[in-house]
Amino acid sequence: MAKFAFVFPGQGSQALKMMDGLLEYSVVKDAFKEAKEILGLDFLAMLQEESPENINQTINTQPLLLAASYATYLAWLESSNGKHPDFVAGHSLGEYSALVASGVLSFSDALKLVRKRAEYMQDAVKPGEGAMAAVLGLDDQQVIEACNEVMSSGAGVVQGVNFNSQGQVVIAGSKNAVEKASEVLKAKGARKVMPLPVSVPSHCDLMKPAAEKLALEFEQVRFNQPKIPVVQNVDASIADNVSTIKANLLKQLYSPVLWTKSVQTLAVNEVSLIVECGPGKVLSGLNKRIHESAQLFNLNNRESIENLVAALA
Repeated sequence: MAKFAFVFPGQGSQALKMMDGLLEYSVVKDAFKEAKEILGLDFLAMLQEESPENINQTINTQPLLLAASYATYLAWLESSNGKHPDFVAGHSLGEYSALVASGVLSFSDALKLVRKRAEYMQDAVKPGEGAMAAVLGLDDQQVIEACNEVMSSGAGVVQGVNFNSQGQVVIAGSKNAVEKASEVLKAKGARKVMPLPVSVPSHCDLMKPAAEKLALEFEQVRFNQPKIPVVQNVDASIADNVSTIKANLLKQLYSPVLWTKSVQTLAVNEVSLIVECGPGKVLSGLNKRIHESAQLFNLNNRESIENLVAALA
């Protein structure tokens, strides 16, 4: 039978009313109820607000997306009689969802960790001092070289941080350095360089202080052996022991997300069907460009879940 993987989205996939198609599942409502008990935040109420202001605050977005992805995964397990994927992976924050699905972290511990992760990331760089931008139309090496050029000039930190698919890379760092790198990249022939509306420059060296604080939180949490192989962001490989998983998860904060290579790892391991488990279709758009022959699914309502059950029957 065809091998299949579940992949979990990261920050930027959130949207108002994004769980409406799954609220008929009691396991979905129960997951959000548990999140409310643990963090004191009513995410389902937040999703029904008029403005996305609250769900777009990093300290809310990260635990909200974890809860949404986990709840969706529970709805899948219920509908499929517990059919687990052959592999899991997650983009940035989504790696925590993947680790919950794999049994490495409990939902409760993961919620607390991502809330702390968001706080520490926000604290690491003052508002307005960091920036991120999406670069379209250049290869990875050209982006890396442009960032190195700007950093060598003393303009500050700027690095390639999300290698999302061929010709799509996100850069991050100090505001001044990202602006300078954007000009250099346009001069090198980038089709488009778009500033991203984020409050934190994720996955660059400026996040090292956040990783140091998060390491202390990790000491309070139990990490288990994965029940499902997890492809991790920092090296796009399958970690099979707890110490490597923890080290990679901390390194992830200040290291690039190697999404292109992660999906290629799934392809090499004969995955022919990739399911985006959580809100939006950001990853499916990337996955289509990386693994062209893969069958792609998004889970966002009962019909999509039933279609996947049928496809795997």
